[in-house]
Amino acid sequence: MASARRWSSLTRGEVSERVNGATLEAVLERVTFANEETGYTIARVAVERSGGELLTVVGPLLGAQPGESLRLTGRWTSHPRYGRQFEVWSYTTVLPATVQGIQRYLGSGLIKGIGPKMAERIVGHFGADTLRVIEEEPARLTEVPGLGPKRTKMIGAAWEEQKIIKEVMIFLQGVGVSTSIAVRIFKQYGEDSITVVRGEPYRLADEVWGIGFKTADTIAQAVGIAPDSPQRVKAGLRYTLSQAADDGHCYLPAPNLVGDAVKILEVPAELVAACLEELAEAEGVIREQVPAGDSSVPAIYLVPFHRAELSLSGTLRGLLAAPGDRLRAFADVDWAAARTWLAARTGADLAPEQDQAVRLALTEKVAVLTGGPGCGKSFTVRSIVELARAKRAKVILAAPTGRAAKRLAELTGHPAATVHRLLQLRPGGEATFDRDNPLDADLVVVDEASMLDLLLANKLVKAVAPGAHLLLVGDVDQLPSVGAGEVLRDLLAAPAIPRVRLTQIFRQAAKSGVVVNAHRVNSGQSPLVRDFPDFFLFPCEEPEQIAALTVDVAARRIPARFGLDARRDVQVLAPMHRGAAGAGALNAALQEALTPGREDLPERRQGGRVFRIGDKVTQLRNNYDKGAAGVFNGTVGVITGLAPEESRLTVRTDEDESVDYAFDELDELAHAYAVSIHRSQGSEYPAVVIPLSTGAWMMLQRNLLYTAITRARKLVVLVGSRRALAQAVRTRGAGRRHTGLTHRL
Repeated sequence: MASARRWSSLTRGEVSERVNGATLEAVLERVTFANEETGYTIARVAVERSGGELLTVVGPLLGAQPGESLRLTGRWTSHPRYGRQFEVWSYTTVLPATVQGIQRYLGSGLIKGIGPKMAERIVGHFGADTLRVIEEEPARLTEVPGLGPKRTKMIGAAWEEQKIIKEVMIFLQGVGVSTSIAVRIFKQYGEDSITVVRGEPYRLADEVWGIGFKTADTIAQAVGIAPDSPQRVKAGLRYTLSQAADDGHCYLPAPNLVGDAVKILEVPAELVAACLEELAEAEGVIREQVPAGDSSVPAIYLVPFHRAELSLSGTLRGLLAAPGDRLRAFADVDWAAARTWLAARTGADLAPEQDQAVRLALTEKVAVLTGGPGCGKSFTVRSIVELARAKRAKVILAAPTGRAAKRLAELTGHPAATVHRLLQLRPGGEATFDRDNPLDADLVVVDEASMLDLLLANKLVKAVAPGAHLLLVGDVDQLPSVGAGEVLRDLLAAPAIPRVRLTQIFRQAAKSGVVVNAHRVNSGQSPLVRDFPDFFLFPCEEPEQIAALTVDVAARRIPARFGLDARRDVQVLAPMHRGAAGAGALNAALQEALTPGREDLPERRQGGRVFRIGDKVTQLRNNYDKGAAGVFNGTVGVITGLAPEESRLTVRTDEDESVDYAFDELDELAHAYAVSIHRSQGSEYPAVVIPLSTGAWMMLQRNLLYTAITRARKLVVLVGSRRALAQAVRTRGAGRRHTGLTHRL
């Protein structure tokens, strides 16, 4: 009863009942839980006259930051276990009124240039008048010890930007846009945000990273665009094609495109077909008949993918037919003498398949080398590089990821770079090295070529000089590239492209459970989980149990048993992101095990994620403006600095570069204690832990499991269901992607 009286007293002062619910004004103190996928958040808030007791609020609060004053709309509920709490339906941010609220607000990192200590000094000097001074007399901030004119000017500019953002936020929240999305819109369009959203909402899906058609469509309906508007239908068609590209397809057959778009748009097929005709005539899609078996299909391409296919196929044919040869010394070389010299140099003889591959790379201007683990691809590449350098050839080595480039450099003793850095991609994605400014190389070797998507492969091949040799090395049985296309597979299917496939597993590799079981899985056989000291299965069934055991194995058992570092050497690879045993939930649990929060260390919340010093993170998109030469999707690093007063954190990447992120750029980062198997391509880790749950049933495919196993150098631990493992081994995987490269070659 006493508790009820206390709450009754509190809520009479703080809550005004309205027709659409209750309103609560509070300061967000901390977020205790946030689901990034649904937006559901549990937070603790402070309310005036609560006697210092924090209240619990639950609901869609993603985007709100600790220290902000919020006006919450919702209702009071009673949870059977956690008691009375406020269920949030919507919220807006308001400026704080109390001295403590102002200090908390300014010190939260929202205003660049002000951290917790400086906020205390500013509020200590100006008191409750602080926000008025910043708004109307910002030059007076120099009265505060430690604040000079330069920093004062920065704070004033940041405050003005926040004001504009708030105005945009209020409008966008009125049309159903979350705070985090609103920030992205403002970063793209600034003061023009409201004009663009009202007049051309579908531009958002094309121009604002992280906004898809569905979000743009919701906004469009809120500003009055009709469901059967041609503007909406054409945007839906482009969205359907871009979704297909995200799934790896370079084009969609016209009937597939129309059918998929009808499901998304819920409008008649006739209207979709008519709008497709208009798009094909004037607005950025290409229609072309593409061979498919004994007939052909009407293929619909987005323009960039059509151009890239034509360019890549034409450039490869041009390289093969180029009249000069920058490695002409190998046209009449004494191969027996070369092999003898090479064996003395490397300490091993080439197997027949390897010898064939070496000759092919040094005598053919374009060649592909493929094969599984333990078949000697690395030794073959090293041999090719040794012979080329012996003839004073200029050799360039590259790989799609920083880790793969490092490994390539280590095995050859020759510098290697990522493909992005090699080409020196500039903002907008254009390359410094291209057809008009080719690489100065006689031989270009690209490892992990299964990762090359169509657009990147086109940029790379255009930069190879006529007469130079290009060798693409990769395992065609791994997952295809994350981006559109399956370039390595298409090249191997084209008779015009010379190739060698290594199949012999060498004796030393045959002792490795990682190698043996990778080949067993690839051939549809179950892995042997009791016969090797480097390959284990920890069986359990329930997703929650699988998640808990995965965390225990990765964070504690492997480091204790094998002396490996849990963050640097152990990688959890999950078949999917969602679910109790998915990468999202595992990242939260692994962060808690390896980098728990501490009162004396700063942290920063972004949506459903909390970033701390020491966190392992990965970049989610290409950003050509970051770092010395851009930071690219899949780059991994560790957070080494977090400065609330400067609104930034610092990441040290795998390429040994320190990169700063402003707090409003943190949606580009995700934790990387656990990553999807797709995102692990091109990387190699001492130990890999793979959770297998029947909850990921649709993702359990042979090439997915094979790719995960082949990411490990020393140790693989499977955690989960024997049934899920059997499903992954049994299922051959998705069908071929819609690509036209092979027939163009």
